[in-house]
Amino acid sequence: LLLLSIVFLFAATGFASEAVERKSAQEAKALLDKAVAYYKANGKAKALAAFNEPQGPFIDGDLFIFALDENGVVVAHGDNQKLLGRTPNDFRDANEKNFIKELLQVAENKGTGTVDYKIGHPSSLVVEEKSSFVEKVDDTILGCGYFTAYDWQIFPHPASLQ
Repeated sequence: LLLLSIVFLFAATGFASEAVERKSAQEAKALLDKAVAYYKANGKAKALAAFNEPQGPFIDGDLFIFALDENGVVVAHGDNQKLLGRTPNDFRDANEKNFIKELLQVAENKGTGTVDYKIGHPSSLVVEEKSSFVEKVDDTILGCGYFTAYDWQIFPHPASLQ
């Protein structure tokens, strides 16, 4: 029973997986601003390629740049290449909210803004509140999201238990 408890503890704390550093709203906005500047300076093709680099300059801890075309199709995703080509109908948050459609509406109506939703953190897989900044550049919507809850607001983050 003790051995089983130890195995469960390691599994529950994410001991086997590498923890991802949490970043702030200010850092997310700064990364999005960097991505927008890069897009404007280097063009769409080069920017999307850079945003899709798994170890590239547009990934920082749990922050990454994503890009959508004018229909909401994912054209860049720094965290998960398997999401490329997915449409807005492929996405729902923990409350069944289609946050991609909301991101599109904000970008189309305001040019820039934020959208809140609930999704699993990549390190812990615990569903948490997340906000994404979005900005429309030409026919592309660029975004960067950050988790708004901190470890202590939910329960100890796996990285803090190692």
